[in-house]
Order: sequence, then C-alpha cells, then structure tokens
Amino acid sequence: MLKVKCFQFNPIQENTYLLYNEFNECLVIDPGCYFDAEKDTLAAWISDHKLLPKLLLNTHCHLDHVFGNAFVAQKYDLLLQMHKLEKPVLDFAPTSGLMYDMPFDNYTGEIKYFAEGTKILLGKDELDILFTPGHSPGSVSFYSKEAGFVISGDALFQRSIGRTDLPGGNLDQLINAIKTKLFTLPDNTVVYSGHGAPTTIGEEKKGNPFLQ
Repeated sequence: MLKVKCFQFNPIQENTYLLYNEFNECLVIDPGCYFDAEKDTLAAWISDHKLLPKLLLNTHCHLDHVFGNAFVAQKYDLLLQMHKLEKPVLDFAPTSGLMYDMPFDNYTGEIKYFAEGTKILLGKDELDILFTPGHSPGSVSFYSKEAGFVISGDALFQRSIGRTDLPGGNLDQLINAIKTKLFTLPDNTVVYSGHGAPTTIGEEKKGNPFLQ
C-alpha cells in the first residue's frame, strides 16, 4: 500500500509529494525543490530509505510545482507525465519565474500525456487520474482508493480552493470539478494539497466556505 511523504519547498511553500510502497518503489509528484539544499533533501530522503524512483508526475505546471522537474528527471532518468492541456503552462513557467525573480531550468525532455480514466501504476499500487481543472486548464488529482487519499494539487485546500485569476483559470470550472470529482470520494479520504496542511473530503464538504 502506498505511503505519503511530504516536503515543503521553495519560497512559495509548495508541497512536494513522494509516494512509495513496501517494495521500495516510489514516484515523485510536483517536485518544487528550487534551491540546491532542497534538491539535496529530496535526494537524501530517497537514498536513506533505499527507494527507487519510477515515475515523475505533475498535477499541474505552475512554476512552484515544476521547479524540480528537470533535476528529478535527470537524476533518476525519468520521463515527465502530465495532462496535455498543461503544456502551455509548463512552457510559460520560466517566464513566470523571471517575473518573480526565481529563474530556473525548465524540463525539456519527452513528455508522456495521460488522460482521465487511465491509471498510474507503481508496482501493484494504482492511482486514478481525476480531471480537476479550473486552477489551471489541465489540472489533475491522483486518487488512491486502497490507501484512502487524494493528491489534489492546487484544486482543493483546507478551507479554501485554488486561485482562478491566473491565465487559464476558471472559477465555475473549478467548483464543478471539486463537487463532481473530489466530493464524490469517501468522506474519510485524506486530501493532500499543493500547499498547507492535509484535510479530508468530509471536513471540506462541511466547512469549506467556498463550496457551501
């Protein structure tokens, strides 16, 4: 069964997730490591736990979620996987980085595009891909039914939702995605967001002021 390790990286305090199983296989979701020390932290944790990285995934491609894509891909010889609608967002990320005085080397390798309805496989473990756009055009969430958690990217937060004022954002689309894709999951599903503390689907149904 998948276990979750969270790292908080870069000045925007983004949550990078490492999912791993009992066979020492792991995958990296949204590597936001910007500084060399953050890259060292991620690599050291993987090494110390004797893990073998198998997959590199993005929930979406805003700059704070992709800072470490190139590092992870090169170090572990991985191919980036994401939704095809995020390609323009990924391409724009270095320009956005310059606007925030955070230049970085973008991922330039081959990209594998996935679609809703398919699954991400790590050994015997599965992640369902849920299309949850609105914060960005091709945002997805990764749901583990067996382990009872969802990696929501910047779609859903504890008592909040993702901003929709960035290019490609759409508030109505985001609200619909949360209600039809995330809120249909069991109430005890743990939500691991792109920023901040974990929550649960049930807690957000009852108390999220943006979704009442």
